[in-house]
Amino acid sequence: QVQLVESGGGLVQAGGSLRLSCAASGRIYGTPTMGWFRQAPGKEREFVATITWSGVANYADSVKGRFTISRDNAKNTVYLQMNSLKPEDTAVYYCAAKWAGSFGFWGQGTRVTVSS
Repeated sequence: QVQLVESGGGLVQAGGSLRLSCAASGRIYGTPTMGWFRQAPGKEREFVATITWSGVANYADSVKGRFTISRDNAKNTVYLQMNSLKPEDTAVYYCAAKWAGSFGFWGQGTRVTVSS
């Protein structure tokens, strides 16, 4: 099994920054694609960003230019640097991992609240 543990969430004012981390442990074979997703109150979970083993990143349009996903393969950790935060970024942020197909491993989530 693979365990994913997120950290770094919190309360921040609009325009501020936060850096989320996700540490993977357990039976990790190779280097999975990692992703960040979020779920706002009353809404469905949505894609935020993904990053492949080689560092190729993909972003949702809503966060392009503000968020940066990165990873440290030696530490089995993925990061999400969030700048210029907006109240609509308020959500629980989840880390996920996949080796093929869909994301099958998820963290417990970390809450981000952006005040106006």
